[in-house]
Amino acid sequence: MSSDGHTADGRAGAAVWRGVGAAAGVAFGPALVIRGSVDELPAELAAAGDVEAEIARLLQAVARTREQLMALREEVRARVSGNEAAIFDSHLQVLADAQFTGRIRDTVRTQGSSAEFAVRSVADQLSRKLASLTDEYLRERAVDVHDVARRIIRNLLGIPDMVPRELDRPCVIVADALTPSETVLLPRDRVLGFVMDRGSATSHTALLARALEIPAVVGLHNFSSEVRTGDAVLLDGARGIVVLRPSKPDLDAFHRVAAVRRRVETDLQQLRHLPAVTPDGRVIELHANIENNTEFAAVLEHGAAGIGLYRTEYLWLTRGRAASEAEQIEVYVSAARAMAPRPVIIRVLDLGGDKFMGAAGGEYREANPFLGVRSIRYLLRHPEVFRAQLRAILHASAVGDVRVMYPMISDVSELKQANELLRTCQRELAAEGVACNARIPVGAMIEIPSAALTADVLAEQVDFFCIGTNDLIQYTLAVDRVNDNVIHLYQPTHPSVLRLIQLTIDAAHRRGIWVGVCGEMAADPMLAMLLLGMGIDELSMSPSAVPAVKDVIRKTPLAEARAMAKTALAAGTAGEVQQLCRDFIRQRAPELLDLV
Repeated sequence: MSSDGHTADGRAGAAVWRGVGAAAGVAFGPALVIRGSVDELPAELAAAGDVEAEIARLLQAVARTREQLMALREEVRARVSGNEAAIFDSHLQVLADAQFTGRIRDTVRTQGSSAEFAVRSVADQLSRKLASLTDEYLRERAVDVHDVARRIIRNLLGIPDMVPRELDRPCVIVADALTPSETVLLPRDRVLGFVMDRGSATSHTALLARALEIPAVVGLHNFSSEVRTGDAVLLDGARGIVVLRPSKPDLDAFHRVAAVRRRVETDLQQLRHLPAVTPDGRVIELHANIENNTEFAAVLEHGAAGIGLYRTEYLWLTRGRAASEAEQIEVYVSAARAMAPRPVIIRVLDLGGDKFMGAAGGEYREANPFLGVRSIRYLLRHPEVFRAQLRAILHASAVGDVRVMYPMISDVSELKQANELLRTCQRELAAEGVACNARIPVGAMIEIPSAALTADVLAEQVDFFCIGTNDLIQYTLAVDRVNDNVIHLYQPTHPSVLRLIQLTIDAAHRRGIWVGVCGEMAADPMLAMLLLGMGIDELSMSPSAVPAVKDVIRKTPLAEARAMAKTALAAGTAGEVQQLCRDFIRQRAPELLDLV
């Protein structure tokens, strides 16, 4: 089976494609191919007639687009749990951007182009700029700009939405790309899965698919051009595999996997109220990573013991501006109350690199922004931003078990500066008569090799460590984890990564503080067992990953996990460790192999 999607096994009619798994689950059904974008405009529309008339048409279309987006936002709020409606807030922000609409008007006036061509020209320029950025989140915002532009152009041309609101039968949606506003129009009960030529695991369509619990595979390049409506399509959203016109053996395998997954998922839900404890009594805290206050139901539904990573930067990114102290107080206090008595670990702003653009107001121009002024470095350069956030977190500490965590620590001096500002904020609030926890637990994220190598020194300044394995792997191996050209070198089980993790755990325990992991390694049952054996105390992951990790913890004696970890640390290659972990899970919880 070749990586470009063509079969190598010669099966008649069947074609196997590999893309990016965007939403877990398996699906099978007839394809519905959605085409008909407005990317290609008729040449006769290029020139404007009456310039002022064109601008009037434009303003009318913009107003209509605004009405549609506001209606879609309310529809999402009614149909989807979570913060997915914020997608349309970002679309409305694009529409409200005076530079965006102003440049369109200027293009009509200065170039004499039609409103349609002016919208397309300005949107293409802005999208190219966003798509060239290093940060994956902001690259995906290019899709927002295209979504808004398409809607304006459709309104200018009087073209209705191409996505059907009703389907006569359940089907797998196939498209080059679906925008969020197109995705939400589809009837949830009739959509079996999504298959997209474009997109990534962080695209809005992927986020919506996960929220709707619909399997999805993206990044298949030209798949939609090879499919006809009605063709049978089988997809595995966890593995990123799509089979076009599957054979009987393909279908038999699909039905077996689907049955196993249904049974396993049902069984795992029975663990919701049980602790994550090994058969020989070792308790591991399983927490959830979240981005906003609408995810509490998922945290509790999947049996997490609290929030191990609250990503506060999305308060900035969804607004397109800095969140005020008052806004932050409202959000953090609400989180603390909703989760009490469970812990809520709030990570201070992890903005950085290209995320400064339009989000925090930074003016940095850096050749390599991911090695530049980001996260704690930005906050220490902007103490007014840092101070407002610390004060808001301290407000919340009075109503629940709130803890604060600093990201991207590379040197002990950063911890000392951050802690001094925290103490200053505590004194200020005390003088103002505001209650707060004077002994709020403080943690440092270990994401950089220098932090792992000096963990013994850093441990003297904090109450806990949280290992951010995503960045630790990236910085240790010098691999951009979203770069297709080197993604095969991004290896969580690389010996160097494991040794840095072990070094961190040992240093923390000697100091008497606990250590957690909040990267993707924590969510993989195979790697979670490795981390358990290495001595980790806490694991934090997406809420839906908690049941599987809890299951394998409850089936694995600590002594066996330690023996496996010892063998892994002596291994010479990442592949050896990966196979060791897979063999271990096959012995302890083989049913989980169908979920990972």
